[in-house]
Amino acid sequence: MKIAIVSSEAVPFAKTGGLADVAGTLFRTFRQMGNDVVLFLPLYRSVRAQYGRDLREIDTPFSIQLGGEEAAVRLFALDKMPFDSKAGRRPAGQSGRVLFVANDAFFDREELYGTADAAYADNAQRFIFFSKAVTEAISRLGYEFDAVHCNDWQTALIPYYMKTLWRGAPAFAKTRSVFTIHNLGYQGIFPPEAMALIGLGWEYFTLHGLEFYGQVNLLKAGIAGADAITTVSPTYAAEILSAEYGFGLEGALSARRERLHGILNGIDYAEWTPYADPHLPSRYSSAHLAGKAWCRRTLVSEWKLSDGLSRPLIGFVGRLADQKGVDLIAEAIPEMIRLGANIILVGKGEARLHNALSALQDRFPGHMHLTIGFAEPHAHHVYAASDLFLMPSRYEPCGLGQMIAMRYGTIPVARRTGGLADTIDHGRTGFLFDEPTAVALTGSVREALAALRNKSSWRKLVRAAMDEDFSWTRSAQQYLDLYQVGRQ
Repeated sequence: MKIAIVSSEAVPFAKTGGLADVAGTLFRTFRQMGNDVVLFLPLYRSVRAQYGRDLREIDTPFSIQLGGEEAAVRLFALDKMPFDSKAGRRPAGQSGRVLFVANDAFFDREELYGTADAAYADNAQRFIFFSKAVTEAISRLGYEFDAVHCNDWQTALIPYYMKTLWRGAPAFAKTRSVFTIHNLGYQGIFPPEAMALIGLGWEYFTLHGLEFYGQVNLLKAGIAGADAITTVSPTYAAEILSAEYGFGLEGALSARRERLHGILNGIDYAEWTPYADPHLPSRYSSAHLAGKAWCRRTLVSEWKLSDGLSRPLIGFVGRLADQKGVDLIAEAIPEMIRLGANIILVGKGEARLHNALSALQDRFPGHMHLTIGFAEPHAHHVYAASDLFLMPSRYEPCGLGQMIAMRYGTIPVARRTGGLADTIDHGRTGFLFDEPTAVALTGSVREALAALRNKSSWRKLVRAAMDEDFSWTRSAQQYLDLYQVGRQ
């Protein structure tokens, strides 16, 4: 198939979160499956710094209208695909190309979306520009894609443009638009003046169009315009139809529920495989677990955890935010330590949680270690060394941490929501609880620690978790099947 993937970030080029992992890995998987796929990204400063030598300008520059002014567009192709360092080779496949949309006024900045203090004030202009530029580029370059797959609010206008401004255009006559919601909590909401930038008349600023409580909602454009809407797990697809999880868009989603699909994310086994992980002091598999014990020994020694070889180790890697239930972890830490566990956390996020966790580390020296920030080797080491992995999320569209933890033989303790409910089999590959409270979390930890004391049954649980298949091939095939369904 001929496929365009449009995203504001994708590994290995630019990343702030899970969207980058999904877009980049899906691109590579499609190539490996023999599809002709093009990945569209903004040309950020960081991309130019790392890959500038391999970039080649294509076509001639052109301009698009943005709020009554012209904005210049330059397109660059990556001539040499980066090596897949984990696999030691370039990605296989028949055809694939990465195209970058350049405009230094919008993308030559230190960060992708904003500083630590606030989002960039002109994010509406930046990503409306990107959406317009990609749509125009597809037409100018003569592509005839079977599917254009857009991701999150930064690209949500593209399906809407295909349905409105570009309706009937030869470039999109046989193209199916697919829009994926990775996290409904981020919608791209801007003042109504953004309509001038979008370039559509006020007749589109309605309840059934782009209007959202008097504002412009770009994510709503993707919901209204796409031929198919997907989100990143079946349970989350059902949850977002409710007021509890819909963030005000449950009505718009319910109106198009027949076009809403939940396709579970995968994980990249080229990166996340304990028997081939270069970040680990010892490698291991489900059949040979001795290396996991050595990972544990080296980690507790490095971070000076008291009684580290005799006390269960509970880990967390991720964003330190209420959405991830980190406030529940903080409240539960004294009880988990009283139950005999050591705790290790790696991540960054909200300053209030940094402070609370730092105070707990001071209160429980030797039984808790906190790393503010993120380093790839530390994350891999925590996944490998821990016995349990915490994911008490208030909502979790898919979640990658629980799948990675299982791959490394570390048993997740998670809230029964979204992709966590879809990927963890309670009692067989992990432990689930229902209420978003510290009491429910500690109750589930207590259940897991009781199971850990039976070494024979625990090894069976660890091996079952490690043998689960969360590879991207299955998910990619579901997308390919969806692309082939007839357009509306």
